[in-house]
Amino acid sequence: MPHLELRKVGDGRKACYAPHSHTHWSLGAITEGTSTFCYREDQHQVGAGTLVLMNPDWVHACNPIDNQPWAYLMLYVDTGWLTQLRYEAGLLDAPRWQDIATPVITDAGLYEGYVRMVDRLLDPQRELLEKQTQVVAYLSSLMHALAGQTLQPLPRAPKVLQAVAAHLDERATEDVSLDTLCDRSGLSPGHLIRAFKQHFGLTPHAYQINRRIQFGQQELKGGRPIVEAALNAGFNDQPHFQRTFKRLVAATPDQYRKSLVKK
Repeated sequence: MPHLELRKVGDGRKACYAPHSHTHWSLGAITEGTSTFCYREDQHQVGAGTLVLMNPDWVHACNPIDNQPWAYLMLYVDTGWLTQLRYEAGLLDAPRWQDIATPVITDAGLYEGYVRMVDRLLDPQRELLEKQTQVVAYLSSLMHALAGQTLQPLPRAPKVLQAVAAHLDERATEDVSLDTLCDRSGLSPGHLIRAFKQHFGLTPHAYQINRRIQFGQQELKGGRPIVEAALNAGFNDQPHFQRTFKRLVAATPDQYRKSLVKK
C-alpha cells in the first residue's frame, strides 16, 4: 500500500517536533497521556481517546506537556488517493482536494475504529486484501462522518508570494539567498519574511528546509543511502541532515529508513 505510511510511537517524549507540514493528509490517535497540538494559529490540548487531523501543507506540531508521557498512532495518507476515494464516494463534486475543517475528533466509535484498523495493519498475520479492505472501509466511514465539514479554499497568497514559494519548491535543494527572493518579489527582507510566514506558516528558510526534508524522505523511500540522500536533498553533510530530519520527523534518517523495510 504505497499510498499509506503508519507510525507508532510508544513514548512521545522522545518525539518532539518543530513546526512542519506534509504533502499528504494525516490522521493520528492519542493512545496514552496528553499533548499540545499546534495547528496553524490554534492550540489544542489532546489526550487519550482523541483523533487529530491535519490537512496537506498545513503547518503543525504535536509535543508533550511538561515532559509527561504520551503515545500515539499516526497514519499518513497520499492526498491524491484520498481525494479519489472521497470523489468516488460522492463527497466531492470534482476529483480535487478540499481541506477538512475538523482538527480534533473525540467520538469514541471513530477512535476505536481507527485503533482496530491500525492493529490489523500492524499484524503480520493479516493478509494484504484484508488490510486494504479495512483501510478503505474505515476512511470511507470517516469521510462520510465528516461530510459537510469541509472548508472553502483558504484565501490564496498574493501572486508575488506564490511565485516565491514556487521558486523555493523548484530549488529546494539549492542555496537560495534572501537577496534573490527580494529581487524576484520586489519586497524588502522584513516585509517578505513577515508576509510569507503569514500565508504559509513558515519563513522562506523554514519552508525550504521543510521541502528538503520531504525530498530526503522520498530519497530514503527510494532506497538511497543516508549520505547520498543528504547530499541530494541539499545538505552539506550527513550530521546536519540527521539533526534537521530528527527535528521535523522526530526520528533519525536511519530509524526512518529501517521502518521502510518490507516485512
